[in-house]
Amino acid sequence: MGIMEIIGIAGSVSLLAGWRLYLSIFATGLAMRLDAIPIPEHLQSLDVLANPWVMGIAAVAAIAEFFADKVMWLDSAWDAIHTFVRPIGGALLALAIIDPADPATQVVAFLLGGGAALTAHAGKAGARGVVNASPEPVSNMAVSTVEDVATVGLLYLAYEYPVIAGVIALALLAFVIWLIWLARRLVRSFFGAGKEPQPPASG
Repeated sequence: MGIMEIIGIAGSVSLLAGWRLYLSIFATGLAMRLDAIPIPEHLQSLDVLANPWVMGIAAVAAIAEFFADKVMWLDSAWDAIHTFVRPIGGALLALAIIDPADPATQVVAFLLGGGAALTAHAGKAGARGVVNASPEPVSNMAVSTVEDVATVGLLYLAYEYPVIAGVIALALLAFVIWLIWLARRLVRSFFGAGKEPQPPASG
């Protein structure tokens, strides 16, 4: 596995950790146990993710997140709690994938991994806040289900086809930035619509 593939996987997994941290950890461990990820010698620290205890805890947390993310406003509370957890998790995942022999690369991977996870988390939380403003719960469950399917599919692509993992990361980053922009625009239009025009001051 070349450096570009490793960087691509690290970027993709970090971004997806901002959506589904526990699912990303569990899927990475499962992929390792099924030999879907050919781990080089310098990445043996990733073995901890394939530990049955780590995978079991991640699976339980992923199930809890799956159901919490389907309930209106409970998903926003869950996102608020994980504002610091997901970026740290994404940073640590990226750190574990990059070669520890190069400290400078490790620092860059930690910062970029945390930043990528934070950006994905912000886009998810912002978009979900706008969706929760709708009076019906169907849109909330639909968006959450799309996130579940997208996370599983993109994790599979990142591990099965590491050559295009970097492209996946860039596409995800562009999509998340668009989500943040869209959420801000919708919030501004929502609050702007509630303002009534003031009559001109009399002379």
